[in-house]
Amino acid sequence: MEKFKTLHSVAVPMLRDNIDTDAILPVAYMKTIKSDFGKDLFHNLRYKPDGSENPEFILNKPEYRPSQIIVSHNNFGCGSSRETAVWALLGYGIKAVVAESFGDIFLNSSFRMGLLPIALPREQLHALGAAVERAGGKKATIVDLESQTITGPDNITYRFEIDATRKRILLEGLDGVGLTLLNADAIAAFQKKDRERRPWIHDIGLVNGTPV
Repeated sequence: MEKFKTLHSVAVPMLRDNIDTDAILPVAYMKTIKSDFGKDLFHNLRYKPDGSENPEFILNKPEYRPSQIIVSHNNFGCGSSRETAVWALLGYGIKAVVAESFGDIFLNSSFRMGLLPIALPREQLHALGAAVERAGGKKATIVDLESQTITGPDNITYRFEIDATRKRILLEGLDGVGLTLLNADAIAAFQKKDRERRPWIHDIGLVNGTPV
């Protein structure tokens, strides 16, 4: 998983509540084994029925196409459970989403896959959203995970909270296996002690130390 440290990007204002996983990636576009879900991110909003781009949708506007940050309102990623919604955001290039709160499953999936969900209190979030909207895609927003701060295009900085383990996962680019291996010494010590205490358990399936 890619390490996340500092992000400089134009932020895209999607300032409404309850942007659910079906809006992020409609169910019709997750029934596949392909890996490129990014092209179908917000499909029903980005495209017209004939498949052409909807020029009114914000991500289709030239100034916001390269955005890596979404600023939203409350309850982002609510709705049905689908990891592919996070894949679609990452596939498009979105690396951080700022909101007042997130759907529980979406929140957990984000940390596991390398997307940073930033929760801000409503007053701060709305102030940041207004600054992003005023900037019109002409000035970057800066996310610094190490210092746990986000600085809007108006140069006002807000601090956000994040669980220490989840922060480390993102900073070091750890997947589930990598996170487990952080405890490799403790695991090895436990196995050694357990082998001494219950040798018969560890010899199951072995004949003279060889698997059978």
